Amino acid sequence: MTHEAIFSGFGGQGVLTMGMILGYAAIMEDKEVTWMPSYGPEMRGGTANCITIVSDELISSPIISTFDSVIALNQPSIDKFEKAIRPGGNIFFDSANTLKPPTRSDVNIYACPVSDEAIKLKNTKVLNMIMLGSFIKVTNIVHVETIWKALELILPERYHKLIPLNQKAFEAGMNLIH
Repeated sequence: MTHEAIFSGFGGQGVLTMGMILGYAAIMEDKEVTWMPSYGPEMRGGTANCITIVSDELISSPIISTFDSVIALNQPSIDKFEKAIRPGGNIFFDSANTLKPPTRSDVNIYACPVSDEAIKLKNTKVLNMIMLGSFIKVTNIVHVETIWKALELILPERYHKLIPLNQKAFEAGMNLIH
């Protein structure tokens, strides 16, 4: 099993963190992982993305141009990466925050209103965890319990009080997929 995903959105939305949590969880499950962030001065407000590859085998290269899954938190990400999904792949997008949804008929499209769900949870900073929940529900790349362990490692200890909120957000994202 090899799954190649790109997480993309505005800087500050937690796209790099989504890929990192997935990567740490996969490592804990003895899988091979590459995580390659891409951002510049646009880190806050501009577009940022990361490629996370998870595999049961050695990964030959982290440089890829087509993906099994695209996770897009904004319209520019859909516009840029919709064409880069392999036929039969997945696109997850924030349907509450886009004007023009993806139109490809040869991929699975998951419209996830993660911005709306984050508002319901009274914390817009967890929209990345909501989307990660939707992504994991569909792909089953790692176990949910391993996500919690990875979250504990990634979050600085001073933010561990936010782990229950992040877990609730992740579960809300899983519930968006029927």
